[in-house]
Amino acid sequence: MSDPVARAAEVLKEHRASIDRLDAILLFTLAERFKHTQAVGVLKASHDLPPSDPAREEKQIARLTQLAEEADLDPEFAKKFLNFVISEVIRHHEQIRDAAD
Repeated sequence: MSDPVARAAEVLKEHRASIDRLDAILLFTLAERFKHTQAVGVLKASHDLPPSDPAREEKQIARLTQLAEEADLDPEFAKKFLNFVISEVIRHHEQIRDAAD
């Protein structure tokens, strides 16, 4: 007969290993995303475009809210996360613009 506490510890270890892998995927994915948004920031600065694009941001929030619902993820969490990412992107774009001036 197996020890239920030992089995629970093994399952917990497996879940944590999956979480660690997913955290790494999230970070590398965000890094790749920011490489592209940095390139967008340079392009915007070189063409004197504003750092923020409210219409695009609104569309992205709606699109990702829908994806969150499809993925069974709290859409409010998805909105908060995306708003945080967007605010960081805008901050980077402002830094790029200011450095170009």
